[in-house]
Amino acid sequence: MAVYDLEEQEQISELKAWWSQYGNLLVGLVLAALIASVSWQGWRLYQNRQADEAAAVYFELQQAVAADDAQRTRDLAGKLISDYSATAQAQLGVLLSAGVQFHKDEFDNAQLQLEWAATEGKDPALRDLARLRLATVLLQKGAVDDALARLAPVPEGAYRVHFEDLRGDVLAAQKKPAEARAAWQAAIDALGDGEEATRLGMLIRAKLESLEG
Repeated sequence: MAVYDLEEQEQISELKAWWSQYGNLLVGLVLAALIASVSWQGWRLYQNRQADEAAAVYFELQQAVAADDAQRTRDLAGKLISDYSATAQAQLGVLLSAGVQFHKDEFDNAQLQLEWAATEGKDPALRDLARLRLATVLLQKGAVDDALARLAPVPEGAYRVHFEDLRGDVLAAQKKPAEARAAWQAAIDALGDGEEATRLGMLIRAKLESLEG
């Protein structure tokens, strides 16, 4: 029995020594894991709450767009940018609002919103769409050099046709017919199939013919 007690005491001593050396580290690791878990859950809850609130603002903005209320859409887009910039609704809402500003000839307001969507938006495809629309606004304002700069680089995929088509418009406005023809031809070469592609192809070919004429 004494031997057993001695062995037991040795084990306790070893355990105490181990705890003395590594106990604080172990407790720190456990606490760090708990804090990380709680933080992650908190972040997920925060993100979900942000998404829900942004969706509510976006719905209001859609209603303002339907009512063609430029001031209201501008205010709501500003709220999305200031309070919910990390959400998808912010980028979509700004694009919708900029469209209303453009059709109301509020080109400066449209430009400011599209600048944000093109540079700060989270979704790459929507950033390209914002660049395309921003170039359209700049062309309308007569800022042809800035418009052309916004169209570079030309993205691959669905937007390529529209980028090349608009590049042709800008280059024609700059009195560069050869470069404009090359851009419009690139747009035609990038056309896919379908009714919309056919219609767009006809419009681009009409531009080519008018330039050649």
